[in-house]
Amino acid sequence: MIKTPESVATFLRGRRIAVAGVSRHPSQAANFVFRKLRSSGYEVFPINPKASEVEGVKCYPDLAAVPVQLDGVVIATSPDVSIQVVRQCSDHGVRQVWFHRSFGNGSVSDEAVRECDAQGIDCIVGGCPLMFCDPVDVGHKCMRWWLQRQGRVPT
Repeated sequence: MIKTPESVATFLRGRRIAVAGVSRHPSQAANFVFRKLRSSGYEVFPINPKASEVEGVKCYPDLAAVPVQLDGVVIATSPDVSIQVVRQCSDHGVRQVWFHRSFGNGSVSDEAVRECDAQGIDCIVGGCPLMFCDPVDVGHKCMRWWLQRQGRVPT
């Protein structure tokens, strides 16, 4: 059995999570994260300023529009937008952020990670909840194993 990294376990203990970067196109990575968290029993809030609904669920333009206090935010936007999402987290008392990344840069921006540090926001840099939310599919188990050895996923 693989031990879940403490940063991941702490993030996943939160029950209200926003996913920034969901799309009207269901094949996007953010949408997979959104669906997995919902099916795992989380209260999930999709964030996209250009959509009023995603996959039959009300979508919010930003974190300020979410009607509840969030426990965490998965950022699955382009890297140039991630800093804006981190600033929204800071403004709205969100203390945990997960920057989605598998291969390539994903949503990770050095500026956004530095902003997390400056604002006292705990951040996970790399990987995604699909690598840790049970049941984990074989593909995500393999990606987690490989990317952990590359230093691109929490260990």
